[in-house]
Amino acid sequence: MTVIVRFAPSPTGYIHIGNARPALYNWLFALKNKGQFILRYDDTDVERSRSEYAEAIARDIDWLGIKPSRVEYQSKRFAVYDAAVEKLKAAGLLYACYETAEELELRRKLRLARKLPPVYARDALKLTDEQKAVYEAEGRKPHWRFLLPNFKNSPFETERTEVHWDDLVRGPQTVDLASMSDPVLVREDGTYLYTLPSVVDDIDMGITHIIRGDDHVTNTGAQIAIFRALSDVVPTFGHHNLLTTTSGEGLSKRSGALSVGSLREAGVEPMAVASLAVLTGTSDNVEPVATMEELAARYEPSHASKSNAKFDPADLTGLNRALIHHLEFADVASRLAEIGISGDKAEAFWAAVRGNIDHVKDATQWWEVVNRTEPYSDAVAAEDKDFITQAFDLLPEAPWGNDIWKVWTEAVKAATGRKGKTLFMPLRLALTGVGSGPELADLLPLIGREHTLARRA
Repeated sequence: MTVIVRFAPSPTGYIHIGNARPALYNWLFALKNKGQFILRYDDTDVERSRSEYAEAIARDIDWLGIKPSRVEYQSKRFAVYDAAVEKLKAAGLLYACYETAEELELRRKLRLARKLPPVYARDALKLTDEQKAVYEAEGRKPHWRFLLPNFKNSPFETERTEVHWDDLVRGPQTVDLASMSDPVLVREDGTYLYTLPSVVDDIDMGITHIIRGDDHVTNTGAQIAIFRALSDVVPTFGHHNLLTTTSGEGLSKRSGALSVGSLREAGVEPMAVASLAVLTGTSDNVEPVATMEELAARYEPSHASKSNAKFDPADLTGLNRALIHHLEFADVASRLAEIGISGDKAEAFWAAVRGNIDHVKDATQWWEVVNRTEPYSDAVAAEDKDFITQAFDLLPEAPWGNDIWKVWTEAVKAATGRKGKTLFMPLRLALTGVGSGPELADLLPLIGREHTLARRA
């Protein structure tokens, strides 16, 4: 059996790191099992869906390293859903309901007041053709509910009906169909809710595994019933924990919280995002993983905890820094060129500075240091001015080798008697303007004698 998974985002906003988790989990599962990954846009909400959001989602998951086998749009498949509706109606499993939202809410409150579970009592099944005609004459349009198989003889006499599945993440799961209302599949205006198109597409596209957030666990019982009504095959389900902030707040696509696009623009590495999204809330250590293949080898659905996965956005910086420190010049050459870092000394420059930056783009500040032609007049303390003047007088002539820093500082030490921090810190401040950074033994050959002398105040 070929593993086939899907990621089905709604193109109604930009995806954030929480949305990226199911995309990554499905991709890693497909990668690990040599399967296929389908990007399927849940764009049946024509009013809110936007092509620019769909394009952004495609761009974001591609940046993360996810490569779909195919792309589907639910908005192009209404005829398939219409056919499924007719099949369910013909089987007596989809029935028309005429209650308004206000009437349903009132009935729910009455059931609660009577200490009854707030489930739909299937009153619409009692309507005669004449009563339906009256409602329609009033201008009411029906919504359509799926009749759950939670009874033996009468739909008004429900009984405990357990649906079982072995969840990839959570292990054995049980949902009682008698504890829930018949789900609405079609709205009054004829548009589809998420459930029907999702199940129909999963069947039609041969989806073998559905990996998604654990907010869908209860829905799965009803969806399995719909699968069985339409097909002989039910996919394997896995429900991972949801990602929240450290305070427990959920992430909102509409608020743009930690959108994948904003993280990309901020210079975060895609594998830092993937490492955090996948490993947070699992029994594995949250650490930087360099490649998607390595992350796929580590990924085990059952390692996820049952509680929400809380994360601190600041963790991304540490993960990013660790990944940056191991990137070779070939990995970043094109990105460095885009920000003006190129030429004969670019590779040696990257080797010198990568251990002191959090993002690739941060290298520009050190590129400016290397190429500066003015002194850092305010950086050196007054009591060190004479020392710096004397040190610059001792600057060796060209050509310079890679040992120039050692040669120079030994000469300065012999002439001034300074050593340790009193020797090195004033020189660092005079050369770079700051008290910490890359090794000066690596920077000084890149700065060169001419640019070094230019920093003499």
